Amino acid sequence: MDISVVIPVFNEEKNISILHGYLRKVLDPMRKKYEIIFVDDGSTDNTFKELSKLKRVKIIKFRKNYGQTSAMAAGFREAKGRIIVSMDADLQNDCRDIPLLVDKLNEGYDVVSGWRFERSDNASKKLFSRFANWLRRFLISEKIHDSGCSLKAYRKECFYDIDLYGDMHRYIPALLGWKGFRITEVKVRHHPRRFGETKYGFVRIIHGFMDLVNVWFWRKYSSRPLHIFGGLGLILTNVGILIGLYASYLKIFRNIDLSNTFMPVVAVFLVIVGVLFFISGLMADIMIKNYYSFNGRKPYSVEKIVRK
Repeated sequence: MDISVVIPVFNEEKNISILHGYLRKVLDPMRKKYEIIFVDDGSTDNTFKELSKLKRVKIIKFRKNYGQTSAMAAGFREAKGRIIVSMDADLQNDCRDIPLLVDKLNEGYDVVSGWRFERSDNASKKLFSRFANWLRRFLISEKIHDSGCSLKAYRKECFYDIDLYGDMHRYIPALLGWKGFRITEVKVRHHPRRFGETKYGFVRIIHGFMDLVNVWFWRKYSSRPLHIFGGLGLILTNVGILIGLYASYLKIFRNIDLSNTFMPVVAVFLVIVGVLFFISGLMADIMIKNYYSFNGRKPYSVEKIVRK
């Protein structure tokens, strides 16, 4: 199998047949063996009924709505193609850009992300998207302009050792870049939504931010959590000890009554919190070692092994 197209679907009954027709018109002339995988993410309308009318497709139906990340993960796991293309089902991504992504991938990249250079969305959605992109670049040093664009092409090996959960689909390029995969982007077309309603809302923004913090922490400290927790613990403990020593000096040598001051309480509190942070770091370090040892996971990614 050359190409697998993975499309998460949630309440897109009016878009399904149109999207399928567009895909066939684009993929057939490419003269490559392909498959189209729709993942029905617990739709409550006639989406599954419309999917069942299609030919030459693979349909994964969830029992309920689990979210776009879970739908993508299920599609990626089922995909047989050496190249996996992901896209939305709302007709805002343009199928005609798929050959462009595949050609760019064949230049030696592992991931090609679409960049909605001229985005057809309302002003508030554009504003939130720009802020989110800036935040990603600031926290995780992401280089691409539009990580939120679902239209992407990946090599199959990108998903051999990656866990997707929450709303992590936005950060797949960041996770793969952390593992050393080569990532680039190309400008793609973007169209206004014709049917259905957007699934983008304030709750998704909050979830996305929390997952961003998770990616930041995992990227910097996944193999050495003791460095951050232990470091914070040592700083707080030392500050607490210094305050305690200063309070003792005032009491012993200056004969100052400390009963009405906050210094003794703060000193004890900081030492206790510092010790707890340090212990948390040790426990996290043990859990990380167990995580990597379970099922043979490794804190590195091997591109190839050459034997001569």
